[in-house]
Amino acid sequence: MQEKILIIRMLGLGDVTCVGIPAIRHIKQKYPDANIHVLTYAAGEDIIALAEPDVHIMALKKGEWPENIVNAMQTFLGLAETILGEKYSRIINLDTWFMPCFLARFLKDAGEPVVGNTMSISVAELVDKFQQQTLSADYVNVPEHYMQSTWLSMAQWHTAWWENGISLERGYPEFYLRRCCGFGDIAMDMAIDVPADTALAAMDKPVVAMATEARTKERHYPYGEQLKQLLEEQGVMVWSGFDGRYPMLDTLGKLKASQLLITVPSAPQWLATTVNTPSLVISGTVDPRTLMPEFATDMSSQPVAAEILAEGVMNILKGQGHG
Repeated sequence: MQEKILIIRMLGLGDVTCVGIPAIRHIKQKYPDANIHVLTYAAGEDIIALAEPDVHIMALKKGEWPENIVNAMQTFLGLAETILGEKYSRIINLDTWFMPCFLARFLKDAGEPVVGNTMSISVAELVDKFQQQTLSADYVNVPEHYMQSTWLSMAQWHTAWWENGISLERGYPEFYLRRCCGFGDIAMDMAIDVPADTALAAMDKPVVAMATEARTKERHYPYGEQLKQLLEEQGVMVWSGFDGRYPMLDTLGKLKASQLLITVPSAPQWLATTVNTPSLVISGTVDPRTLMPEFATDMSSQPVAAEILAEGVMNILKGQGHG
């Protein structure tokens, strides 16, 4: 009987790209005759469809994941009903977020063949704690509190592993999949074959993508406009737009036609990796050893001056033979 496998990786877009895609490919290689399904969220559907068009994608659309925990539980229990009807031979939860772990625990307690990460208590116990008002905010918000895993090495995920002399070419995605999930022989293949944007590819000047906005204040780079102006004054074509305004295929095509991506620590780095475009990560307070980009600024609680960053970008482009 043909294996039917569900892989769960819902959040965020960067993790769907750098964790989900290599994992899907690894599992396809391990079970070459299996029927592979993937559960994801929002733009994760678009990136998986481009990377692995033959897998069946089940997705919550943007806006279908309620912020309110009670409404979210109802939504995910509805997902569980759909999943139960599919009769999977294996369900692999790669997600570390609370609601996917909640879903995996419900499925496991319902007798489904779940491996990977789950919530540490039963759904009934969670509901009871919620009703008794004994459910702590930390339990819902801190992975070390709510996660348990069939992968015994997952405890390493909650440590500052990069400070222990562990250096991996792909940073945290490789650590997570190879060391925590036990996918020791995974290839970490994120490549997506898309055509380069013809207009950008035809430019007679260096093309640089810029993603300096972030959802959190500590990752946001405040001098993005100034940096853009400085680079344009030196003959660089600068484009941005990682807020969903472009279809995913167009975004990857634009990245493929770019010589460099300048980004804060977020999903665009991994989108650039899929088309082999190098990234310069503005580290801020994030240790670049966790990301292993081609280029990175030093860690600092103060944003690097736009003039210094522009000089670094021009040196990178000159090293590539541009400018």
